[in-house]
Amino acid sequence: MTEVVAALLWKNEKFLICQRPVHKKRGLLWEFVGGKVENGETGEMALARECMEELAVVVNVGSVFMDVTHEYPDMTVHLTLYNTEIKDGEPQMLEHCDMKWITPDEIPDYEFCPADVEILDEIRKRCRK
Repeated sequence: MTEVVAALLWKNEKFLICQRPVHKKRGLLWEFVGGKVENGETGEMALARECMEELAVVVNVGSVFMDVTHEYPDMTVHLTLYNTEIKDGEPQMLEHCDMKWITPDEIPDYEFCPADVEILDEIRKRCRK
């Protein structure tokens, strides 16, 4: 099983999503910024590194929002989504094709990686007024 971490970054009631590069598996699907936990890293350390590598931002990694396990045809991932805030910098697209700040109501307008679907449902539930 592959340990993966991701950031739930909010700004003005919108959260950040990123579109995967076309040449990667699940290319052009939308996801949260993040990536694999390397040997010797905690989830928080991995997420801070990934946010710097992919967005050029320094983040404060907070509590776990949710975690899920998902089986893709080629791998099984254990994805942990952390409440995260940008401490320094403005997000830049260093890795992804596109990025957007969306509201929970806009989730159906985007095609996400299958591992994110359960998390997105939970975001919509928690954000209903």
